[in-house]
Amino acid sequence: MSDRGGATDLLKAELLRIALDAAARAGAFLCDGRPDDLGVAATKTSAADVVTEMDIASEKLITGLLAERRPDDGVLGEEGASVAGTSGVQWVIDPIDGTVNYLYGLPSWAVSIAARKDGETVVGVVAAPMRGETYRAVLGQGAYVNDRPARVRPAPEVGLALVGTGFGYLADRRARQADVVRQLIPQVRDIRRGGSAAIDLCDVALGRLDAYYERGLNPWDYAAGDLIAREAGALTGGRPGLPLSTDLTVAAPPGLFEPLQARLEELGAWHD
Repeated sequence: MSDRGGATDLLKAELLRIALDAAARAGAFLCDGRPDDLGVAATKTSAADVVTEMDIASEKLITGLLAERRPDDGVLGEEGASVAGTSGVQWVIDPIDGTVNYLYGLPSWAVSIAARKDGETVVGVVAAPMRGETYRAVLGQGAYVNDRPARVRPAPEVGLALVGTGFGYLADRRARQADVVRQLIPQVRDIRRGGSAAIDLCDVALGRLDAYYERGLNPWDYAAGDLIAREAGALTGGRPGLPLSTDLTVAAPPGLFEPLQARLEELGAWHD
């Protein structure tokens, strides 16, 4: 059995089963349990950066299942779940990626669950119930949407690329990001802003976007989607020569990734 990424095929298969089950349960709960008068339970970085009671409940559902199935694993969750663990496996959870979309009843939101072994992501699952799609990948085993293989679109010229991005919630950062978009948009086919980093990364994996970039993401935003994009043939990273990070996340097929990353570096997309 392979031990790529420090995980055997048997362990990766177990982690995938658990991630798929947890994401499906959380997705069904979020669809069926969404109250008509859903409101904001708390804010984070600004009044626009919201948490709903459903974010918190979804994370509790997922972490409860993980504690039952694999009690020795670590957990890192957007809404505060933090367990060190002793097994070398860490779960990275975004219980609703695209919370503002969910709050407003827009369909582009997802449950994102990744499993890391000894620091390397080996399993990624993104469930988008309103799309009727679940995206998944296992390190070294390819990426899938439902049961169909996922593959990036062949790289176009930068000027013909449909590029996804997103914006932070702090006013100064948003203004800076808008300025980057202002300079970039005449140089690409068009820009899309979907509101869920996890879905955007999966859309690169499926060829629905040619590329995606964003500043300000956290590990729970990109952990699962990054693996899915890479296993579908994308390159991912941050600034040139660096891995993807909170400073910058870029995903695109080879041939487009390099010039887009270089242009984003020129535009200073990695700083406020």
